[in-house]
Amino acid sequence: MPAKKSAKKRAARPRFSLTSTDFRPNGTIAMEQVFNSFGCTGGNLSPALAWSGAPADTKSFALLVHDPDAPTGGAGWWHWLVANIPASCTGLAKDAGKADGSGLPAGAVHVNTDFGSPGWGGPCPPVGDQPHRYNFTLYALKTERLDMSGASASLAGYMVNGNAIGKARLTGKFGRK
Repeated sequence: MPAKKSAKKRAARPRFSLTSTDFRPNGTIAMEQVFNSFGCTGGNLSPALAWSGAPADTKSFALLVHDPDAPTGGAGWWHWLVANIPASCTGLAKDAGKADGSGLPAGAVHVNTDFGSPGWGGPCPPVGDQPHRYNFTLYALKTERLDMSGASASLAGYMVNGNAIGKARLTGKFGRK
C-alpha cells in the first residue's frame, strides 16, 4: 500500500542566489570597481554583494571571484578570495575588499589574489580583448572555518570546493577598447 501523502505541502526553499546593487547579472562592471594599476584607472572598490536562500546546514561562506578569460594559458585570474564568512552574514558591503581586512565580517579572511596581495583586485583586462567575464561565486560550506594561512588561490579553491554544500554565482563583464 502506498504511503499517504502529507496534507501539507512542504514550503519550497528559496533558490540560493547572489546579487549586487552595483551591476546586473551579465551586466557591465562600473569603473568604480575597476583596478587602479596596470594601465587601468578605476576606483578598485569591491562591489556590494547580497545573498539569500543558502542551504539550511551552512556553517560558513567563501567568496571566489575569477576571470576565466584572462590570457594566462588557461588558468584565468583570481581577483578576490574571502573565506570564513560567518553563516549569519547575508552580504558584503561595498569596499569590503580592503586589503587590510577591515571591511570584512569578524572572522573572515582574505587569500592572496593573482595580483600577489590580499583583498579586492578589480577588473583590468588587456586593451582590445572582448569583455571578460568576472564570476563571483559564493559557496555555502559545511565547516565553520578553513585554515587558509599561506594558501594559494588554487589551494583555497580546492579547499572551498571540497567543503561546499551549495553555490550561487553572479557574473559581471568588463572590457577595455
